[in-house]
Amino acid sequence: MLSWLTENWFNLFTVSFGSGLWFAAYSIHKDTQIRKEEVKARKVANLLAITANHREVWKIYLYRKNLERVRDSLVDPIKHPVTHAERVFVNLVVQHVNSVYYAMSDQFVVEYEGLRQDIAQFFSLPIPHEVWDRIKIYQNNEFVAFVESCRNWK
Repeated sequence: MLSWLTENWFNLFTVSFGSGLWFAAYSIHKDTQIRKEEVKARKVANLLAITANHREVWKIYLYRKNLERVRDSLVDPIKHPVTHAERVFVNLVVQHVNSVYYAMSDQFVVEYEGLRQDIAQFFSLPIPHEVWDRIKIYQNNEFVAFVESCRNWK
């Protein structure tokens, strides 16, 4: 037996080393697959959280009659200035969009393909437009650039 080991030590070492590498590679592959699934699950969970937050913000709009003008495209904010409640509501929407933007930028959520169009439509309305123009100076430059690019989106 000792002579066989002496003659075949290199082959034995090569087989065991190769097997070790193969098992390590297989283990890494499995871990990667598990991580990909965890990332997918996390993205879906984040999307569900964003959807819940979206619903909560818009519940305020639905249940408060003093916010009806926010989505009215015929409102003249010069003749009838934006109210405090309208300003607060639009600010809530901006903060929600800000959260969605950064979650998407960091790839923490599934990309919302209609986001640009949704933002463009909302900020084209007179009251959101007026409020945004006043509060954008308090936002991060990167986020402002994103919203402005959406507003100019066609």
